[in-house]
Amino acid sequence: QVQLVESGGGLVQAGGSLRLSCAASGRTFSSYAMGWFRQAPGKEREFVAAFSWSGFRTYYADSVKGRFTISRDNGKNTVYLQMNSVKPEDTAVYYCAARFYSRSYNDASSYESWGQGTQVTVSS
Repeated sequence: QVQLVESGGGLVQAGGSLRLSCAASGRTFSSYAMGWFRQAPGKEREFVAAFSWSGFRTYYADSVKGRFTISRDNGKNTVYLQMNSVKPEDTAVYYCAARFYSRSYNDASSYESWGQGTQVTVSS
C-alpha cells in the first residue's frame, strides 16, 4: 500500500500559477506510476495528468495541455503538478493517485491509492 499526501492548493487569480505536491510513502517509489485527477462540485472525477508505466512519458487532458506540467523528484518521493495560466474552470479538489499495474493512465479505476485531495480555487 502507498500513502499519499497532497499540498499546495489554495486561492489564485485567473492567469496565475500554483504548484501542487504529492508526497508518497510506504512502497518503493519506482514500483508504481502516478497521476493527478480533479473533481469539481457536482461533476465526476476527471483525469488531469499522469506518467506512463515506465515513467518516461507524460500524458495530459486536452483541457490542461500546454498549461500544466507533471514532474517527479525520486529522491524526495514526490510528484508535482505545476499549474500555469489557470482558469476559473480549473477550480476543483485535486487528487494524486498511484497505480500498481500497467493499466489505462486516464481511468480513475486503474489507481489503487489516493490522497485526501487539496482544494484549488481560481477567481476570475
